[in-house]
Amino acid sequence: MPIKDGRLQIIPLGGLGEIGKNMMVIKYNDAIIVIDAGLMFPEEELLGIDMVIPDMSYLIENKEKVKAVLLTHGHEDHIGGMPYFLKQFDVPVYGTRLTLGLLSAKLKEAGIPRASLNVVAPRDVLNIGPFKIEFIKVSHSIPDTVGIAVHTPVGTVVHTGDFKLDPTPVDGKVTDFYKLAELGEKGVLVLMSDSTNAERPGFTLSEKTVGNTFEETFRVAEGRIIIATFASNVHRLQQAIYTAHKFKRKVAIVGRSMLNVVEIANELGYLDIPDGLLIDVDEINRYPHKQVVILTTGSQGEPMSALTRMAMSEHRQVEIVAGDTVIISAMPIPGNEKLVSRIIDQLFKLGAKVIYEAVSGIHVSGHPSQEELKLMINLLKPKYFVPIHGEYRHLIKHAEIARELGIKPQNIFVVENGQVLEFTKKSGRLAGKVPAGRVLVDGLGVGDVGNIVLRDRKQLAQDGIIIVVLTLNRESGEIVAGPDIVTRGFVYVRESEQLIDEAKQKVTEALNKCFNHGLLEWSAIKSQVRDALGKYLFEKTRRRPMILPIIMEI
Repeated sequence: MPIKDGRLQIIPLGGLGEIGKNMMVIKYNDAIIVIDAGLMFPEEELLGIDMVIPDMSYLIENKEKVKAVLLTHGHEDHIGGMPYFLKQFDVPVYGTRLTLGLLSAKLKEAGIPRASLNVVAPRDVLNIGPFKIEFIKVSHSIPDTVGIAVHTPVGTVVHTGDFKLDPTPVDGKVTDFYKLAELGEKGVLVLMSDSTNAERPGFTLSEKTVGNTFEETFRVAEGRIIIATFASNVHRLQQAIYTAHKFKRKVAIVGRSMLNVVEIANELGYLDIPDGLLIDVDEINRYPHKQVVILTTGSQGEPMSALTRMAMSEHRQVEIVAGDTVIISAMPIPGNEKLVSRIIDQLFKLGAKVIYEAVSGIHVSGHPSQEELKLMINLLKPKYFVPIHGEYRHLIKHAEIARELGIKPQNIFVVENGQVLEFTKKSGRLAGKVPAGRVLVDGLGVGDVGNIVLRDRKQLAQDGIIIVVLTLNRESGEIVAGPDIVTRGFVYVRESEQLIDEAKQKVTEALNKCFNHGLLEWSAIKSQVRDALGKYLFEKTRRRPMILPIIMEI
């Protein structure tokens, strides 16, 4: 896309109108920097898909202009797409110690050993091409989270990343209000701010309130305590570890992702684990139940997670028993509510006491509520405002808050992924669109599953498949063998013999009709078989299975 000299472009490639796969592009003349490259977990209709990452085709087209990637923090929705990004781009990556520690483990797993990872700290300043970049300490549910100020020849752009204005964070490292106010005093051209909780009034509770609830729960629990949370919520893990130590309980960790995070965070000094506190999960039966805490993955009811397998009595090492207390210390991600409810019901059936967000103070958000959003806007006093990180209704609500605070409606941009924002010192406008969407990752395939494959999977899941196999004599048009019909997921064959026999008859009639009319093209014959069989089966069953004719010739 042509660009006039002296104009700044901001292009979201992910994270707007959705929760996850955050990716923001900032472009000035021929220089591009990228902020975050995250993933999103698949919705229910994305059958068989492992994860969703941003469409990076715009960046690939402008490959030589991409100078660096800046990371705000180590959550999957901000770094999960990096292995796929670094397979395409050999550029330096800048992030804080914990963020890069978590990323290194992901890259090693993905077979990318030689990325240029550069550690930065809050208040550090970088010069990359025409950009001067500052990192700003903010609180979130994972340590080492930063906002980013990008100083350009046109003006300063501030990207908050994920944040909350927590006055009592677990690690004692408070948001750098002084730096935010200083930036506001000097003048901010564009503010891009986290909108995840824009619908929630008031302030988000401090992370320390969860620690108080942990203490109350530990005080009354007679049996084992099993805590399920996000593996990357290091502050929550720290509070669980402190509380277990206080109540003289040993801690076992279950779930590969959680083991990885604990190992990395401990190694880098972001977790304080008292000596002798951690035990292997195989050792839990050597201790009385009232001396054991289990930290596990599965707070979202994921089918293969450790907590789900425990609830279904399928876990090899941990079996839920009456008297266990299970704490689900996380909010269900939109779309996961049914999965989480099913797990809670199952845990209750096994005799466990379950404490979950709906009925307790066992979880607080890592994102800002309305009063914190107002404070961020008032501190930075931007000329232009772009709500980011949230579903469309969150962006609209955040835009309303900005209007209430006096930002001119024409200076507020609620945009979608791929829309280009263009700024000069005196103006801001929408300036076209670039390709942006979702790339589906299924196994080792990246982007090879599209709408047609998903449609086929949906049809297979709903109505099953019928395979028609037959052999023809090409010259005479006679059926030498078959037709045989194989079905999966359509009807139970042993109870539907008449239906299958009549279906075979319909196939034979369709073939005879083809040869009588001189139709000898394989594609035409298959189409006739498909149409005749599909019409008959719909009349008889009101179902539309996928029909796959296989014709061999002799």
